[in-house]
Amino acid sequence: MKTQDINLKIKSIYRDLSSKEKTIADFILLHPEKVMHGTISNISDTIQVADATFFRFCKRLGYNGFQDFKIALASEKVTSSLSIHENISKEDNELLMAQKVFDSNIKSLNDTKKLLDEQDLIKAVQFLTTAKTVGFFGVGGSSIIAMDAYHKFLRTPLNSMYTQDTHIQMMQASRLTENDCAIIISHSGITKDTIQLAEIIKEKKAKAIIITSYSLSPLAKFADALLLSTAEETDYRSEALTSRITQLSLIDTLFVSVMFKTGDFAAHSLEEVRKVISQTKL
Repeated sequence: MKTQDINLKIKSIYRDLSSKEKTIADFILLHPEKVMHGTISNISDTIQVADATFFRFCKRLGYNGFQDFKIALASEKVTSSLSIHENISKEDNELLMAQKVFDSNIKSLNDTKKLLDEQDLIKAVQFLTTAKTVGFFGVGGSSIIAMDAYHKFLRTPLNSMYTQDTHIQMMQASRLTENDCAIIISHSGITKDTIQLAEIIKEKKAKAIIITSYSLSPLAKFADALLLSTAEETDYRSEALTSRITQLSLIDTLFVSVMFKTGDFAAHSLEEVRKVISQTKL
């Protein structure tokens, strides 16, 4: 794990932590210096949790234990992550508001870039390039991301499928096999219909690439490759809306990787699509 990702990793699991684990997470984010210079016993006594609970939390973040976590924390002063939108006020003009919206999106993209896991990316690209059929799944706002992914991947040599209707998505999922791959998108990872889709896909033994913002979510447990997105919730945009730009960037990453991996086949497929589309232009 990259040391600069501590606060982001905490955020990606925070919602699904127990009350005691949230107490530990809050203390780390608010008082990093006290953690860096304290002992596990002193800190545990301060926040009234067992030493073992704090130790397990460090392990959950990917460290060997408390000392390993302290070393990582010492190289990165973890600070509370406040949304850039907190600075927007009714006195701001349209240009300033636009600039702050862009800054917020840029921050979300940079945060997501820090969470990229090389092994999961390698696995995801391998699943896609070796799949007989690739299905794109998502409901609600995530369905729009799935459709955008389908639109991109139609330019690849892969056999792709997508539909907006949830029931038809379930029917499509039921037709997948162990030779196929699915990309499942859900910001929250707790949408019932999406989890049901994941259950069907795993029953059929197809590979599942999960794009979500919560690594401990019920949906994430179905992942053969997990890609994390991150975003800030604001007064006017929920996390789910803000995360779209990071999810689209993850899809773009997979698309570009697949195109390079499939070489001449990709070039031929892209040329065929461009030839047909060119006929619709003046």
